[in-house]
Amino acid sequence: MNTSGLIFNIQRFSIHDGPGIRTTVFLKGCSLQCFWCHNPEGRHARPELQFFPERCISCRECLSNCPNNCHRVKDDYHLFIREQCQACGVCAESCYANALELTGRTMTVDQVMDEILRDRLFYETSKGGVTLSGGEPVLQAEFAQKLLERCKDADLHTAIETCGNYDWNKLEKLLPFIDLIMMDVKHVDPAVHRKVCGDTNDRILANARRLVLTDKPIIFRTPIVPTVNDTSEEISSIVKFIRNLVELRIKCSNGKNKISEIQLEFLPFHRLAGDKYRSLGMEYLAKDLDPPAKEKLWEFAKLAEVEGVAVLIQ
Repeated sequence: MNTSGLIFNIQRFSIHDGPGIRTTVFLKGCSLQCFWCHNPEGRHARPELQFFPERCISCRECLSNCPNNCHRVKDDYHLFIREQCQACGVCAESCYANALELTGRTMTVDQVMDEILRDRLFYETSKGGVTLSGGEPVLQAEFAQKLLERCKDADLHTAIETCGNYDWNKLEKLLPFIDLIMMDVKHVDPAVHRKVCGDTNDRILANARRLVLTDKPIIFRTPIVPTVNDTSEEISSIVKFIRNLVELRIKCSNGKNKISEIQLEFLPFHRLAGDKYRSLGMEYLAKDLDPPAKEKLWEFAKLAEVEGVAVLIQ
């Protein structure tokens, strides 16, 4: 049986999702609701229709093709009745201007591998590979495992970007097929985390502690978001948590000469997702936030370096 998953994007020639040139496969569905999320189209585990009114050329093809009568045009103004939409994608197929796009399609492991293997040469020359991202790829654990297994059978480097908010056994089953793990640590205060992400960080921090007991290289990633974690005090608490994880890995290494590296990466918030929120009929709660200055990121990097934590800045 060829296992299927719900995919909302396959991004080729990616250079920010692990080493080298990579293909990043974005799986739909997430267990968090971070208000600044840069991929809101990956939040819900179902297909959705995105509508970009600025692209509409009033050709009216969607009116005649939509089986649910979701579209109206009056005085050249296109009205999309989202509550009637069943996300069948028929209207998007006939939209020449790409004002309507279906995000989320079911793909088999074979179909995804066909896309991935197109760029094998680039992986080999750049020491790149494949990254599973989202949404949250671990929530589609069976599909993720089958896809990762196939990637390893093809001798490809594999990585996963994860928020860590799930039961440990879901990630544990994937570990034999993963070469690099990138896990978010957005805040260490559970109350703040619940307020800004929709859930506490209890499982995330517990999974991070378990993860360092493995031999997997880890990059913990902290998005620097104004009003969430952009103070020295908040970053220091995250850095100390990561330092403790580094010390835990060393303590449990049993004298091994080579210990897999743990790093911390700072990812600056940006507002480039605004159009995505509007296209999905969602309110963009981060629209008034300003991206952090580069100087602030370097200041936070110095805090980490003082604590002996290796830092990356994107």
